[in-house]
Amino acid sequence: MIYAGDVKKGVIFDDGKSTDPKRPSLQQVIDFQHVKPGKGAAFVRITKKDLLTGKVLEETYNPSLKLNDVTIERKEMMYLYNDGSLYYFMDNNTYEQTPFDYVTVKDALNFVVENTNCTVQFYNNIPISVEPPIFVELTITKTEPGVKGDTVKTGGKPATLETGYVIQVPLFVNEGDRVRVDTRTGEYMERL
Repeated sequence: MIYAGDVKKGVIFDDGKSTDPKRPSLQQVIDFQHVKPGKGAAFVRITKKDLLTGKVLEETYNPSLKLNDVTIERKEMMYLYNDGSLYYFMDNNTYEQTPFDYVTVKDALNFVVENTNCTVQFYNNIPISVEPPIFVELTITKTEPGVKGDTVKTGGKPATLETGYVIQVPLFVNEGDRVRVDTRTGEYMERL
């Protein structure tokens, strides 16, 4: 148990609002603020992300409220393939393959191609999220060709990665180029 007044960024807790015992309502603290108004009792404003749905919510809590903190297990796993509805990952230590549903992997799919190592978070042996590597190298599949000497435009142009995700790239990047992307922000880093 952890008191709402003691939460920190990154803490994961179960808010107890789930109706499915196999899918607990796990929330990760994104930001928090202790508020002491002039009138009334102090409270904690917590911005949290539901790890199963990806929704970000902001709620207020009494600082003395006890929250159920949880322990999350992390494993390195390799994304292998999908069969249309399930996404298969292999444990790098045991070589055991595990199927995940779309909800669990949807955020990572923007940056993950087959044979990419990812960090998978488990709660009670239930996969709750997949984190891609911080930097990935992907191929540009579609973008407008750059015009030589065109430096008037600033900010770049849209480009579609091999995963289907669209990022902004500089004007000199062309189709077929490999680029490094920061998965935390979805931003172009460099051409390889």
